[in-house]
Order: sequence, then structure tokens, then C-alpha cells
Amino acid sequence: MLTVLGELVVDLLPVPEAGAGPERTAPQFVARPGGNALNVAVAAGRLDAPVELRARLGTGPLGGNLRRHAELSRVDVSGFVAAAEPVSLAVVGLRADGSAEYGFHVLGAADWQWTDDELADIVAERTGILHIGSISSWTAPGSEAIARLAERLHAGGTLISVDPNIRPMLAEGPVGETLGNTAPVVRDRLDRLVDLADVVKLSSEDLAWLEPDTSGAAGLDEAAQRWADRGPALVILTDGGEPLRVARPGRALLRRQPPPVTVADTVGAGDSLAAALLSGLLGAGIASRTALEKVSDEQLTSLVDDAALVAALTCTRIGADPPTRTELDAARSGL
Repeated sequence: MLTVLGELVVDLLPVPEAGAGPERTAPQFVARPGGNALNVAVAAGRLDAPVELRARLGTGPLGGNLRRHAELSRVDVSGFVAAAEPVSLAVVGLRADGSAEYGFHVLGAADWQWTDDELADIVAERTGILHIGSISSWTAPGSEAIARLAERLHAGGTLISVDPNIRPMLAEGPVGETLGNTAPVVRDRLDRLVDLADVVKLSSEDLAWLEPDTSGAAGLDEAAQRWADRGPALVILTDGGEPLRVARPGRALLRRQPPPVTVADTVGAGDSLAAALLSGLLGAGIASRTALEKVSDEQLTSLVDDAALVAALTCTRIGADPPTRTELDAARSGL
């Protein structure tokens, strides 16, 4: 079982063709399910992986839509926690190249309030891979309970997957400080998780925030290998449409070129890549640190290429709308 733990977010995406009214003061948005954890779980479910999503389902009229979105992709939602706090909201803007920028409305939201009791029934015996990361993993008070869960499952042999998924507005500055987040605090919380991680997936944008001195292709190469040497068995460093880096301790760095596509937007692309990679590992019977360390370069590059294709297909659609297994197979045969 792949267990995904994290936040549920309603993404408000712009509808450019709808205009903004005669005075251009009334832009229209459509509410779409989102959030790192929900996106990863849905993508894994559509790829036929056995996956459960652990999330705190907040109040408000859109909560039911979030649950239904997961259920339609055969995600086990029996571990949802009915929370008294509100659902998180992200207002999304799209740049000319389709990349996203975010405005968040998350103060006091349900996602950051995890307790040890709410996570007590997640046990190593049923969990092949635990995927954590994004805002809930580095925002208190719930981040402490998540870190303790990761420590417990790590000790029990579960593979731990971490995706920092940094949102600078929430990690530092005036908005971040309302959540108790500052750059040093967030980096310390992430360091604790990376020390436990077997798989780390991060983007060049994450790296630019975590290590501002990193720049250029050579800098990304060196950073990927350095992160692998910190302890993870596998590090995937993405860089948009540029080659992604695959790093393992004591192994030569691999680079893989994502397939070119016409980009509608990039929302959920990184989440889909992580989901496809973890689903591929489970499907290949790789659910322990020892098994992961023994994977050949050939098998690993095949899994990474599939994951990059899943991310690319997600970019061709509006919002976080990953492909199904059938759609992936069709796209793979067309390459």
C-alpha cells in the first residue's frame, strides 16, 4: 500500500475565456481539487496502485468535492479525519508559459492540525511506502506529528518518500509568519524528514529556495548528488522541461529528458511524477530500502521515464488532472 499523508487544497483556477467583466474587475475562476497529497494519491489511483490518502477534511461546501475526487480515482479515503477547521484555498495565476503562481488562504486551516492520535493506526505492516511533504510537513503544529510518524515507520522498515514542495509565501515572510513559519524553521523541519527519507523528489524551484547559491546545469548536477549523499537511496531533481537528474549514493548521476508537450499549465505535474515513480516501485515489488538500493540503472531509468511521461501528460490538461493507466500505455506506445 502507498500511504499519502498531507493537505487537501481547493485550487481556484482562472477561466481566461470568460473575461473579467466590462470593468475588468470580476475575473472568473473554477474550483478544482488540489493539494500535493490529494494530487499524488489521485495520480497513483489512476495508475492502478493500491493507495490510501490520509487527510484532514475541513469544513465548507467544497469538502465533499475533495473526497469525491479521490474516491473516483479508487483512492481509499477511510482514514480521512473530519476536522472542525476550514478547507485550504489557493488562488492560482498562470504565467505566459503555463507555470503557476499562488495566493494562499490557509490561516487556521484543517491541514496543519495533525495529532499523534489521528495517525496512530498507520502501521508499518500495511504501509509499503509513506509519502509526505509539502506545506503540512513543515507547518506546525501538525508537522511534529508527521515527523514522529515518519520516524516510527522508518524504524519499522517502511520506505519514506519526501517532497519539500516549497511554497515561499507560506514558508517565510509576513504570510508565513502567521503560520509560525520562517526560513530557518522550515529548513530545520525538512532536514529532519530528509534524514529519514529513502526517496526525495524536489524541483529546481525548491532547490532555489533551500539552497539559493545553486545555479546552472552544473550546479543542479552537483546538488542532486549532494542530496543523495545525505542519506536517501534515490533523489529525483526536476527542472521543468529540462533534463531531470536521478542521483543515488555511490552511483553515477543519470539525466533523463522529459517528452516535449504543449503545456496547458503545470499544476500538479510534480505531484504526478512522484505518484508515478512510487507506483512504479510498488508495482515492481520494490518496497524496502534493500530492494531500492539493488535496482539497476536500466530498471530505474524505465520507471523514471514513465514518471516523466505521466507528468508531461498532466501538463497538457488544465489543473491537476493526471492520466489513467490506459492513457499512459497509449502515450508510451506512441513515443
